[in-house]
Amino acid sequence: MTEARPGVAASASLWERDEEVATVERAITALCAESPSSSGHLLVFTGEAGLGKTALLTEARRIAEARGCTVWSARGGETVTSVPFNVVRQLLQPALVSLLPEEVREYLGDWYDIAGPALGVAVPGDRQPDPQGVCDGLVAAVRRLAKREWPLVLLIDDAHWADLETLRWLAGFAERLDDLAVLVLVARRPGETSGESARHLDTVAAAAGPVTALSALTPDATAGLTRATLGEHADAPFCREVWAVTGGNPYESVELLAKVQDSGLDPVEASAAGLRALNRSARGRGLVARLEGLGIDATRFAWAAAILGTEISLELAAKLAGMPREDALRCAERLGAARILTTTHSAGGHTAAGDLEFVHPLIASAVYRSIPDALRTAMHGQAAWAVTDSGRGPAAASRHLLEVHPDDDPELVEQMREAAREHLSVGAPDAARRCLERALREPPLPDTHARVLYELGCATLLTAPARTIGHLRAALDMPGLEGEVRVDAVYRLSQALLHNDQLEEAVRAVDAEAARLEPGPARMRLQAVHYMWESVHAGDDGSPGHSSGLAELARTCTGRDNSERALLILRGFDAMTRGENAEEVAELCDRALVNGRLAPGLGWTDTEWGIELLMMLSSSYAYTDRLDRAESLFSEALRAYESAGWSGGHLALAHAYLGLAHRRRGRLAEAEAAQRESLRLAERVGRGLPLYWSATCGLIDTLLARGDVHEAGEVAERYGFGPPYPSTIVLPDTRSVRGRLLLALGRTKEGINELEAAEKAAAARGHHNTVLAPWAVDLARALAVEDPARAAALAADARRQAERFGTDTAIGEALRCAAALESGPRALELARQAITYLEASPCQYEHAAARVEYGIAAGSAAELEKGLTLARSCAADGLAEKAGRALSEL
Repeated sequence: MTEARPGVAASASLWERDEEVATVERAITALCAESPSSSGHLLVFTGEAGLGKTALLTEARRIAEARGCTVWSARGGETVTSVPFNVVRQLLQPALVSLLPEEVREYLGDWYDIAGPALGVAVPGDRQPDPQGVCDGLVAAVRRLAKREWPLVLLIDDAHWADLETLRWLAGFAERLDDLAVLVLVARRPGETSGESARHLDTVAAAAGPVTALSALTPDATAGLTRATLGEHADAPFCREVWAVTGGNPYESVELLAKVQDSGLDPVEASAAGLRALNRSARGRGLVARLEGLGIDATRFAWAAAILGTEISLELAAKLAGMPREDALRCAERLGAARILTTTHSAGGHTAAGDLEFVHPLIASAVYRSIPDALRTAMHGQAAWAVTDSGRGPAAASRHLLEVHPDDDPELVEQMREAAREHLSVGAPDAARRCLERALREPPLPDTHARVLYELGCATLLTAPARTIGHLRAALDMPGLEGEVRVDAVYRLSQALLHNDQLEEAVRAVDAEAARLEPGPARMRLQAVHYMWESVHAGDDGSPGHSSGLAELARTCTGRDNSERALLILRGFDAMTRGENAEEVAELCDRALVNGRLAPGLGWTDTEWGIELLMMLSSSYAYTDRLDRAESLFSEALRAYESAGWSGGHLALAHAYLGLAHRRRGRLAEAEAAQRESLRLAERVGRGLPLYWSATCGLIDTLLARGDVHEAGEVAERYGFGPPYPSTIVLPDTRSVRGRLLLALGRTKEGINELEAAEKAAAARGHHNTVLAPWAVDLARALAVEDPARAAALAADARRQAERFGTDTAIGEALRCAAALESGPRALELARQAITYLEASPCQYEHAAARVEYGIAAGSAAELEKGLTLARSCAADGLAEKAGRALSEL
């Protein structure tokens, strides 16, 4: 049992916490013994209210500061969970405000414009940031500041009441402590959360390893605490009753013993019967009665503090309570003496002048719930006015407006719309959604109702497509959306339908709106969207007339505006997938550019068209042997998304497609690195999405080219690479890659079946590009022994399609396949022709493979040496090993 020590009331919650305190001491000792680049540590403590979590963190602060550590702390609040970035701001702002503006910019670096607005130290930009990018920016901010402040200890109390945005950051940070010497201590109650917040807290717990669950005091510890507080004369029956009444809860024990002292009760068995009554007066209604006993002014001030929640400014609480500052100060002192309020301490442990907090969250909750319902609602309305009047802005006031009853107030609607815009500008779409949903309940005036629904649909597009569909449909059914805004609403509705796997409805929505419009850019934009969604559809039921209709529409396009440029891109992509002449494909794509660059308004971070269109453009270049332009566009995408802080699905796709460009060039090591990073990012966004398939498929294709068949099989198994396939096109072709994988694994029959399924899907869609979907050449090789006639027919058809397409890569690969099916001089001649074409191709891996195959067939050491050199330069280890073996056997 922990022995009595000075300051019993302050340290009571540390009784029987020797093991936990020792764990903290070991972690701090390890932190101080390491370097700033060492691994970090994370400790998580859980326990019901009153079991001493806060006291443990307070002790951790004391120990850390005594060892010379920097300590930053923050706490969640029951009434402020809707305030985005609230807890992470508490944690970091004291450190940031101590720096000069130029120092803040220097330490945040490239993340300044992304994470700075979320932290309240930079003005938001014009573009809506990606929430995942903001999260990554906050992770980077803490990492950079931590190196400056090493050794650093972060304390987060009541994490179960932290806002969602903070929990998203904390989960990301907890997983990236491998090379940062920082100690993070998190205290939370079990349960209390659900949904995404609970998932983030589970991630934090998993990163911490074993979570320490605090338990109640034993009867012996309660007796020790009782005697240390009341005197050694407290007898055993009295001490036992203290334990029975409080259940060994440290906080309740301290409060009860304080009441015993205040009442002058003698701590003996004869007085034990009065403990239950005293305990009731120290909690719940008893606490409220104690508060009311302090007078009307003190009660009103405590209510105002409870309404404000955290970071309680004396001035703001005084304004809300309707009293002069001097009266408010007296009330604060009276509430402090009654152990209800206390003075806030800054991150450095120093008093923050004028700021208050409740002594314990249980007190804050009891006081807040004691406010009569109608009065509480009214006080939230007054708090919103006071917060706005203090210059903190609509976003800060919105927390209170969320609690106000609807009252047909147009001004409130406008405040919530403005708050939503502020939330979106710092990367908090969930907070924006809450504000706009509240605005709808007011409700808005008829002339703005549709606009609010449209704004709500835009806010939920990335997080809740199904909900977005309802909002945008309702908006479009109302008067108030006209012109470009209406067209944009239809486009976003179609996006949401597509993401919700409702392709046909997406196309119908844009078609219906296009039919209402006169010829012009707006109508052409919707027509382009129609063909864009059909183009990304991967089903076997390709739309009849899709290609001919698109060709007719694009025929007169010169690229004079972005709608025409979009149609040219779509026509080029369609022609590429169909295996039409590659020069004509490239010419269509070139016409969609302006001086060889993306047109204004059609950039990677512009939202009018979306990422799909530009990926089609870049992919068309990649598969027509214009790899220089494809790589340039994919690299530009990567830079644009990293610069804008878009580190979710957009960045995942940028890495995947840059990996595709590397794979096409034969830079297999670079391709694998890019695709693994894409898969890492895609995992955070969510499995099953098209971007997830792109990352997985590209990585497996690259691993097979490198000769890592076993690893490719493991990746396929780990990430569920198999049917059912997504409803949107994935590059490279999923069935072709999976068929190749199955053949490489020796599962020949399954591989043939998969390639035949790829053949059927390609025929249904009219896709005849033998490089984009190389099922024909792989299937021909697989059938060479079992069905040589069919294999020959497949190879001949692949050659015809390749010659129609006309790229060196397509023709060279078709000739390689034909050579593999022949023998003798004919095989050698076809292999030599394949080398001629592939030598002129930018695809070095295929060139290396052709050299090795020809060297083996011809028994030529010179050709094998060339193939070996090329294979090594591509990092194609399996091919290099094959060439080396063949050389050794000559």
